[in-house]
Amino acid sequence: MTMNIEEFIENFAAQFDETDPETIVADTKFKELDEWSSLTALSIIAMVDDEYDVIIKGNDILKAETIQDLFEIVQKKKLK
Repeated sequence: MTMNIEEFIENFAAQFDETDPETIVADTKFKELDEWSSLTALSIIAMVDDEYDVIIKGNDILKAETIQDLFEIVQKKKLK
């Protein structure tokens, strides 16, 4: 299954209750979102596992600044 950034953004945006999904794009610095928290980070880790069968760690989230960065980390792990 090939991954695409649009679907990844959609899945990422679904983890937020109060943030307008339209405001979430590839170059969004997700840690700057008002709703971002450690709980959201856990939701993202679970979503990546469920949707892409890839295990990411907190460290991967720390390394990523934008959603595009995180997408690329997940993509690299998927190819391994």
